[in-house]
Amino acid sequence: MSSAAITDTVSPAGVNWHSDEMKARRKARYAADRRLQIYGIIAITFALGFLAILVGSLSFTGYKAFTQTVATVEIVLSTAKVDPANIGEADWRGIVRGALRGLVPDMKRSEERKFFEMFTSSAPFLVRDAVVADPSKLTGKSSFAIPMADPVDQLAKAGISRDVPENQRRINDKQIGIYDQLVANGVISTPFNWGLFFNADSRFPELAGLAGAISGSFWSLLVCFLISFPIGIAAAIYLEEFAPKNRITDLIEVNINNLAAVPSVVFGLLGLAVFLGWMGLPRSAPLVGGLVLALMTLPTLIIVTRVSLKSVPSSIREAALGVGASKHEMIFHHILPLAMPTVMTGAIISLARALGETAPLLLIGMNAFITSPPEGVFAASTALPTQIYIWADSPERGFVSRTSAAILVLLAFLVLMNGIAIFLRQRFERRW
Repeated sequence: MSSAAITDTVSPAGVNWHSDEMKARRKARYAADRRLQIYGIIAITFALGFLAILVGSLSFTGYKAFTQTVATVEIVLSTAKVDPANIGEADWRGIVRGALRGLVPDMKRSEERKFFEMFTSSAPFLVRDAVVADPSKLTGKSSFAIPMADPVDQLAKAGISRDVPENQRRINDKQIGIYDQLVANGVISTPFNWGLFFNADSRFPELAGLAGAISGSFWSLLVCFLISFPIGIAAAIYLEEFAPKNRITDLIEVNINNLAAVPSVVFGLLGLAVFLGWMGLPRSAPLVGGLVLALMTLPTLIIVTRVSLKSVPSSIREAALGVGASKHEMIFHHILPLAMPTVMTGAIISLARALGETAPLLLIGMNAFITSPPEGVFAASTALPTQIYIWADSPERGFVSRTSAAILVLLAFLVLMNGIAIFLRQRFERRW
């Protein structure tokens, strides 16, 4: 066939596919496809760029909180006249201050007050607790790492400039000179701040930690899971497999879909009115927090479970019923096990969303100042989001870096939970 014949080829509908007009149309369609790809790449680039800016700014601000400036002090407790049978009654304030004076022997008496302010005011209690935990320290000389007060910690981390006039900073020139002397003597160090994870909240930034908030979030999520998981699965199974299709079930389905989009603060108001006001449950308790979060995650979990049940082929239902299985045997022995990977993925993602919620927990009082981790679901507690709120609202400069560090810890938990959900989906999900 000649090239002219090919050029003049027409479709049965009378369209000449090789005409200049059709070539221009194809070229425009291909250009539109390329533009769509470019738009997608630009959108992803912007999203990743903003994410990088967010994580970068948090890391730049929060990395300082992962180290803590401490002074290593040698204390001879064998000469301190501490009664091993009654360690807590010893004069720990005098013992610690005597050891601190030995760090700067030529210090004047009038300068001692400012000198002691350079160390955390809880130093006597920290030394006492260390001795109670290990009574063998009462014999001979022992080393204790005493955190420096927040202004000195800020100075060590370049948070306070030496060039600023003395009356405009929280540490004077004499204290800076003593700090430099301690650094030259090898007394000062900046180890990893394990207290950020193992200490409870404190009014002093150098001692504040996330132990109470992490424990409170754990207990709240545990209550949330134990309530929302079985109830959500049971409700989804009934609506999908047993409920008759009528106006009542249609109304229930519409309301479940609407509840999934209700702002979380509404559930907090419900918890405040019902669980605290009417039922009289303890305020600030993880039990109430878990109940509120369970109400919030139930609609999402029901929707995800129903979708996963629908995704199982009807042939499996028919085969199970065909071999004599009852309806509940068909559901619990065949349908639900096949749908469970997707259900678990939805449950973990719902819990990850609940972990980051702040508004409902604030309304039920989980933003109280708690200085010890909760021992159970009835004890007063905070949670990671509310702890971040408390620190962000604090006027102390040292809480700025701790706020960013707490956000990074919360993001790490969220990434971990979402990673587990992705792993379960890829590992166990079946494609039909």
